[in-house]
Amino acid sequence: MLGVLEPGGAQLSALRLSAALRRLGVVTRLLAGDATPAGLALAARYGFAAEAYRVSELVSARNLQWTPEQVFADWLGPRLTSADLVHAHMVGAWWAAAQAVPARVPLVASEHNQMTWPGSDYTAQAQAAARRVDLMFTHGPAVHNWAAGLGLGRRLREGRSSVEGLSARPWPRLARPRVTFTGRFRADKAPDVLVEALALLEDPPATYLVGDGPARQALTQLARARGLQAAVRLPGWSYRPAGYVAGASVHVVPSREESWSQSAVVALGLGVPVVGTVVDGLVSTLGDGRGVLVPPDDPAALAAALAHVLAGERPDPGPGQAYAQQFTPSAAAAAYLDAYQHLLASRARSRHPKTATTPQAAAGAPA
Repeated sequence: MLGVLEPGGAQLSALRLSAALRRLGVVTRLLAGDATPAGLALAARYGFAAEAYRVSELVSARNLQWTPEQVFADWLGPRLTSADLVHAHMVGAWWAAAQAVPARVPLVASEHNQMTWPGSDYTAQAQAAARRVDLMFTHGPAVHNWAAGLGLGRRLREGRSSVEGLSARPWPRLARPRVTFTGRFRADKAPDVLVEALALLEDPPATYLVGDGPARQALTQLARARGLQAAVRLPGWSYRPAGYVAGASVHVVPSREESWSQSAVVALGLGVPVVGTVVDGLVSTLGDGRGVLVPPDDPAALAAALAHVLAGERPDPGPGQAYAQQFTPSAAAAAYLDAYQHLLASRARSRHPKTATTPQAAAGAPA
């Protein structure tokens, strides 16, 4: 289950996980709260015919990623009766699942973002729903602390996103040298800070801002206002953004908020130096010398770091490449399948306490 199905990092991670689990024999039915046509098309590319509660071209600020809605829970009810296990991504989804999932079915939740609510704060509703959650995966320190405050305690696990493109080759005819950014054009991802930093460089290199989102027009206008029309290139959303990153001079993650960055890990895996910001989980991703860290919302600091890397002051790529290998779809799927199997076996033992401890019953536990 996804609270919102649109082209985005959390959605891609969940789709890659489901596709990798399918190769291990797990059958997934994909349900979504809010979905865009582009999100449904993205799911189809991974082989999933998603079913959505509502579909629109644009997802409103009051969407089911964040918002608990009983009508969504009611819609889910009959669709969950045949499930062996439900994994719900984002609070609007796992809140609704907590209302609708049958008592016999384990409920797994995932949170991919810092909990900076875009509208009303629904922490109280999340706390009530958390009592029904059997296991929660969190991506980043801030959301881990938030979830611990819900009383989940021992039911918390570190989330593992999956990435693709670690063996990508550059698209033909890309400029060299080049700077890359891949992600949603939104305030939290801060592509505007990168544009402002480029304007401070003496000779800004070609810079590919790969993605799309609500800030696209403002970003285009900012690049024009800073005289960067020739340098800044916006090729749009790409299903394979790693082709832009491979062989780049530097990849930039200028986020104001970032629990865990798929784009940073892809760049590390490709041996491309990464400059990112000192925010939440990005500090761990780029720590231990894997990348270069600068303060958020500081174009001057970002420009200085870019100048140093472009001049040849690069981190050793080895540690970053080794780190990235933990996040292939197959590695992530193995970790999640192990968690699912333990949870299902625990449920089986609780239903059959007298027989589940015998060797025969343990061997026959559902998986």
